[in-house]
Amino acid sequence: MPLLARSIQTPLHIDVRRGAVADLGRILADSRISAGGDVAVVVGPGLGEQVVNLIRPTLGSADVYTTTGGTLDAALELSGKLRARRYDAVVGIGGGTTVDVAKYAANRWGLPMISVATSLGNDGIASPVASLIHDGIKGSYGVHIPFGVIVDLDFVENGPERVSRGGVGDVISNISALADWELAREVRGEPVDGLAASLARMGAEAVLTMPGDMSDDAFVTVLAEALISSGLAMAVCGSSRPSSGGCHEIMHAIDSLFPGTASHGELAGLGALFCTFLRGDERRFAQMSECLARHQLPRVPADVDLDADQFVEAVEFAPRTRPDRYTILEHLAMGPDEIRRKLAEYVEAVADR
Repeated sequence: MPLLARSIQTPLHIDVRRGAVADLGRILADSRISAGGDVAVVVGPGLGEQVVNLIRPTLGSADVYTTTGGTLDAALELSGKLRARRYDAVVGIGGGTTVDVAKYAANRWGLPMISVATSLGNDGIASPVASLIHDGIKGSYGVHIPFGVIVDLDFVENGPERVSRGGVGDVISNISALADWELAREVRGEPVDGLAASLARMGAEAVLTMPGDMSDDAFVTVLAEALISSGLAMAVCGSSRPSSGGCHEIMHAIDSLFPGTASHGELAGLGALFCTFLRGDERRFAQMSECLARHQLPRVPADVDLDADQFVEAVEFAPRTRPDRYTILEHLAMGPDEIRRKLAEYVEAVADR
């Protein structure tokens, strides 16, 4: 992934609560975001359109564009539409793919972007990264961090619960990513940004130990804030390092080799648990395994309908998804036979939990 522009600028507005989306009009009236009220609103299928219908009276003369697919082509098509008129800002309303398309298109023309999340599937709601599919492969593209982030718990509650549960996997994968970052410092002298690491760790630790589930406002609020903190961590250090290690290499490999297997967060959590096992960190392994099980997230390949051969292939391929990144996978440099042996031990260890 290309190096992100290092920035310690935080969003001008962060709001996580019920009814938060009703304040969108007031946020857009902030002259730092929209001087003239000419706004492009980007929605995806599902709740995005419902949100627009609810807040349309506050949007003034805003143009509404619908996007689907989460592809680079979709983002470029939207970018062309934004070029056709002079806009002050872009609002992305929906799940992760819709927000990522809006972020990329807004970034192309240097437009402020407001992220309105209707689900909590991953940390893309506030990150300086847009994950988009190009030629069948999901890639990561550096973009400007959103100027505002709104998470309305009413819409999260009414959205697909499985999608938002995936955000738990994405957040706790920070624990594994940070361990990989520390390994890279020990082995290769790679610098570690302490503030970025703290932001990524803070949210992960909170979600890891927080009781409750997606039916509990207190838990959902903590999850949303953790995902936002993860995005800020990436903005602070100028890279996805605080939130992406071997866990995400495995996720990207599965996405490439076996597309449609599971969501970003589900695969990130599975990859993080496997990488933690490879490190021999029994305490963290037990914590993460219990958390994933509590939130009904996959822990072994069979949970996402992958057999042992497919998972071995994905783990072997994983380092090629991030050639510049040093993680436990690069450190161990396992061949297929060793991966297969470790996988059998891993599955047995998970079964014992």
